[in-house]
Amino acid sequence: MTAETDWGGAPSVLRMILGKQLEELRTRAGLTFEEAGAALGVSHSTIRRMEAAKVARLRLADAEKLLQVYGVTDQQEIDTFLKSVREANKRGWWHTYRDVLPDWFAAYLSLEQAALQIRAYENQFVHGLLQTERYARALLGAGNPHASTEATERRVALRMRRQELLTREAPPRLWVVMDETVLRWPVGGSDVMRAQVDHLIEVNRLPHVTLQIMRFAAGPHPAMRAGAYHLFRFRARELPDIVYLNGLVGAVYLDKSDDVVVYREAMDRLGAQAAPASRTEAHLGDIRKEL
Repeated sequence: MTAETDWGGAPSVLRMILGKQLEELRTRAGLTFEEAGAALGVSHSTIRRMEAAKVARLRLADAEKLLQVYGVTDQQEIDTFLKSVREANKRGWWHTYRDVLPDWFAAYLSLEQAALQIRAYENQFVHGLLQTERYARALLGAGNPHASTEATERRVALRMRRQELLTREAPPRLWVVMDETVLRWPVGGSDVMRAQVDHLIEVNRLPHVTLQIMRFAAGPHPAMRAGAYHLFRFRARELPDIVYLNGLVGAVYLDKSDDVVVYREAMDRLGAQAAPASRTEAHLGDIRKEL
């Protein structure tokens, strides 16, 4: 039993890993939720929430007691697990933006920070990790028309902070397929869009970034009814691939294999149908001339 701690420092994701490990240990010990709860002095539903990472924090004393109940005796394994519990209970850097950050999006940031690979289909906007500051400001201002200037600037700062992910040591692999609509929609006006396209050309040259454009001429495609979605893959063996779908007032996170495979196959088909990545810079250059 080991708990990975070098996956990117996203606390809620580490709670997911620890929860999976606790589930594995409980099952191996042959204990039910009720029996584990009785040993800890809590309800069976509390054990379920701990394993599902639906607790705000995992108490160190509870974790240590469960390891004893589950028969873990190797001190190095115990120390490693408890160290990970301490890490999981730390707040992510995005906590300082909690005044403009919905709870459901905090979960997204945790996944983004921990991902080994991020694949995304975007049908309306440039991916948040690829937006310029001016594009983000125009987009966030339009999407939050009643927000104060200060709140909008806080959201812009949060988005720019996220982008440090692409320049950190061992960044995730980012692969984005964009509808041509994304580049034709005049967010912020022509000057903003020209600068945004220039930025996409630049970032597309990074070795860990792949951009593809779904040209209008390609016609109907597998994700045309799905809308934008993101697919995360992680280093930790305990974590399944996770699909993120967002809306106006919340988000949906899918991790059941039957659901995920549908989106993964659609993403594979999108990549095959979109213009080859080798043509992306030329397509972006053509579009820029028209702006």
